[in-house]
Amino acid sequence: MPTDAATQPSAPSSAAADPVPPMFRPFTLRGLIIPNRVVLSPMCMYSAVDGTVGDFQLVHLGSRAYGGAGLVMTEMTNVRADGRISPGCAGLWKPEHVAPWKRVVDFVRAQTASRIGIQLAHAGRKGSVPVAWDRSTRGLGAGGWEIIAPSAIRFSDDSPMPREMTIDDIAAITACFAQSARWALEAGFDLIELHMGHGYLLSSFMSPLANRRTDGYGGSIEARMRFPLEVFRAVRAVWPEERPISARISAIDWEKGGNTIEDGIAMSQMLFDAGVDIVDVSSGNVTSERRPDLPGLFQTPFSEAIRKATGKPTMTVGNIKSAEEVNAIIAEGRADLCCLARWHLYDPYFVRHAAHAQGMDPDWPKQYLNVRRMLAQA
Repeated sequence: MPTDAATQPSAPSSAAADPVPPMFRPFTLRGLIIPNRVVLSPMCMYSAVDGTVGDFQLVHLGSRAYGGAGLVMTEMTNVRADGRISPGCAGLWKPEHVAPWKRVVDFVRAQTASRIGIQLAHAGRKGSVPVAWDRSTRGLGAGGWEIIAPSAIRFSDDSPMPREMTIDDIAAITACFAQSARWALEAGFDLIELHMGHGYLLSSFMSPLANRRTDGYGGSIEARMRFPLEVFRAVRAVWPEERPISARISAIDWEKGGNTIEDGIAMSQMLFDAGVDIVDVSSGNVTSERRPDLPGLFQTPFSEAIRKATGKPTMTVGNIKSAEEVNAIIAEGRADLCCLARWHLYDPYFVRHAAHAQGMDPDWPKQYLNVRRMLAQA
């Protein structure tokens, strides 16, 4: 694996040492240079047709790239049709999906300085449900599909019952992730993120709340990590050496008997040891139990703990709403990248607005030069 000092966490630096605000300092993962520390976090949009993305995704992702996010992440993109959350979820399970995604990637690359990554996933026991704005019923009924999980345990009382996966199922899903990675390369993505959080398939293997298996894929934390690590290795084998791979995890389960932050650190170390380049640190959503109501930046301590314990890069996510928060997180060494989700929905141009507010040239696209003139006269 290539080594680069920029991929390693370093001691916080003062503004006096570097006049560039922390959020605007480039960050390198393998051969990928991300121009700033702000990431458009993956968010399900439920607007694909049979997994195929279209104009909505072009505008949604393209506008955040135009807005200046250093790394634009797609929504959770499923490696099988029966691995979706809902019928509206995006996919990369057949060759026909490649060209629509390539259209989005080509736009981002040609029109902006942003880098673009794809989050690959399988919904597992959280699948076969209606889109988010139509959850009057939990399941899809006759329009649904069989769902699978490490163990035959429902996500919630009104969720469909999953079938416990066989060894053949595990091998087949692993192969699907690898094939989707090949298609992601064909589409031109800069980075792959494997979704190992929020109770989806890989995450459910990692959590003792969802994984009650008695074979080599259940029991100890090492056994629970076996399938996610097999998926990672299969993807790494087909993904170019110079392109990085991220893993999003739930660092804790927020429930008695579930994973703790100590487990989150141990799982992250296993991922790093296998070759994962950065861990995207989230939490919870492994069961239907609500996590406690907590203040903003409540997940950043988990990112910080993992970063300090492993000495490896992390992303943080969760209620980050300002440039001041991003700058503080980066300057204090709590994470290397900051993922903003809902705030990017509210303000697609968050990064450019933050640059102007901090006395930097937002480098507006040539089509928007009148904005620069307007701001100069203000």
